[in-house]
Amino acid sequence: MKRFLTLLFSAAFLVACQSGDNPWSGSLLSLTVEATLPDTLPEGGNVGATVSVEEISSGARYKKETGSDGTAVFSLQSGIYRISVNNRIGRTVYNASADKIRVTEDRRLALALSISEAGTLVVKELYTSGCSKAPEEGTYQSDQYVILHNNDDRTVYLDSLCFGTLSPYNSTAVNSWLVDDSETGSKTFPDFVPVVTVVWKFPGDGSTYPLEPGEDALIALRGAIDHSAAYPLSVNLNRSDCFVCYNSTLFPNTVYHPAPGDQIRQDHILEVLVKTGQSNANTISLSSPTFVIFKSKGIAMEDYILLPGVVQSAPGNTADRAVTVPYDWLLDAVEVFDGRSSNNSKRLAPAADAGFVVLTDVFKSHSIIRNIDEEATRQCGYEILVDTNNSSNDFYESEIPSLRR
Repeated sequence: MKRFLTLLFSAAFLVACQSGDNPWSGSLLSLTVEATLPDTLPEGGNVGATVSVEEISSGARYKKETGSDGTAVFSLQSGIYRISVNNRIGRTVYNASADKIRVTEDRRLALALSISEAGTLVVKELYTSGCSKAPEEGTYQSDQYVILHNNDDRTVYLDSLCFGTLSPYNSTAVNSWLVDDSETGSKTFPDFVPVVTVVWKFPGDGSTYPLEPGEDALIALRGAIDHSAAYPLSVNLNRSDCFVCYNSTLFPNTVYHPAPGDQIRQDHILEVLVKTGQSNANTISLSSPTFVIFKSKGIAMEDYILLPGVVQSAPGNTADRAVTVPYDWLLDAVEVFDGRSSNNSKRLAPAADAGFVVLTDVFKSHSIIRNIDEEATRQCGYEILVDTNNSSNDFYESEIPSLRR
């Protein structure tokens, strides 16, 4: 029998006007959200879910824990909201979300919690936003990188790990990959993620690239050089521990893909599994990327990409071709929203990422960094990062990339 977590949202005052006048025109409203809990949760136990609400136009966010009765009550004014519910029991994560919920009258909303597992290999940091060329004039964006982290208590291997960015590139673009739900009449996510432009892959025989518990793997998404030598607000990616996305034949643009620096090991140059786009450089959104890491199951990725229908064009856009990767192959994902716009839309289903992290601006050297689980880190003796499969909880925007600290 399904059990239900009922969350009651009543529209009331949030903040009084500076003038003291009543900002409301009309009666108070209520939004009742009913989330179906999986049967695997302990009977009679308090799920302790975290409920987050964001008013889209203002960006105001509110968060509460559910009480002993399984409810969380927010005071909200009329508007359009994003809602997410999150809980983690052991390594199992429960998430639900709803986007662009219009609260203009009393209504009910049903949310089905999806089940996923916390990752052993996670994204620790994603730096794509570029920086200023100060003290020179202009901006710079050839220094993008990502850091992966072993969040488990055992050694993991990077061999055959794949990664890439999703279509659409930007959170403000129309997502033509959404499909019509005949039962509800709404748009839903397909059962795959569309990895666009290129899929990068770690080589190896299965045990070539070990990553010990708490260790990191740095990947230069563009130039593996010391960018900070010319531009002090940038970073040094000419490091012996750095892997690099480099293929001068497929990506000949030397502005974004200069020859790797003298500290880069030859066996740290990653492979292009497949290129689906026409760009002469590895293309990742500056303002709002969605980044995924994954490994295939039951079939080699080299064989999978040859199957009919695996590489598809975006509906209505034949030029935007992508590799359709099943959701259950994802090891981790992070979705970034453009903080300069209120017109952002989700590209990942809640099972992969129930939330998003906001990047407020570009060319400011800002980076997206995952929070540290301080208690788990003390207990384990090595760094453990927060992982709830909800970027709103897991990440924060840093004004300084970690490699420049």
